[in-house]
Amino acid sequence: MKKMRRKDRIMDQSKIPIILEKSEYGILSTCDENNQPYAVPINYVYYNNNLYFHCANEGAKLDNISINNTVCFNIVSSSKIIPGEFTSKYESLLIFGKASKVYDKEKEDALIQLVKKYSPEFIENGKEYIGKSQHVVTVIKIAINYISGKENL
Repeated sequence: MKKMRRKDRIMDQSKIPIILEKSEYGILSTCDENNQPYAVPINYVYYNNNLYFHCANEGAKLDNISINNTVCFNIVSSSKIIPGEFTSKYESLLIFGKASKVYDKEKEDALIQLVKKYSPEFIENGKEYIGKSQHVVTVIKIAINYISGKENL
């Protein structure tokens, strides 16, 4: 892993879990069988020191993960352009890890955590919805290997 060039922008490690929990979405990056990059925005939840997201039971994300499960996930939790200074203020994370499908209780737990994060006022309805539809979704866990946090505040 390359070292961050701008040492003055390294984020305090204590901020990383906060950003992982509060951010709304991130960009998942994978590669296909021809090493063609593929990046897609996804909602996620940070739970038990892993990232989880759900998707359809087929598609480019799953195809690419089955070929190479090493992924990168980028979160920009805040960003503001400062035109007169020719810069921007931001907080961002780069997360590197291994992606894999999860099943049974881990799958259900991750789906419930997604409901709690994105629809906290509808948890019971969400549990019902999960019970009826979890067979038509796949849940992916990203086991985090390394996180790099960068900021300019």
